[in-house]
Amino acid sequence: MDTNFFINYEEINFNSINIMINYFALTVTEMGIGKIELAVIGSVILIFPILFVYASKNLDAKEVFEWMMEKPNDWIGKK
Repeated sequence: MDTNFFINYEEINFNSINIMINYFALTVTEMGIGKIELAVIGSVILIFPILFVYASKNLDAKEVFEWMMEKPNDWIGKK
């Protein structure tokens, strides 16, 4: 039986990844991202989810409704 008839999908997949990296991938320096930008991006990635969860706990619907009902005549739509 001729084994050349069968396609080696692992080799094709590996070759296509190499082609993508060699022709289409940009390094961080080619994109113009320096050390300061990487530090800012990294810190935002770490800090944002923590602050989002913290703010979500403080902004439940019941508390917001009670805060709005404290002074209902001070709403922007009521003036």
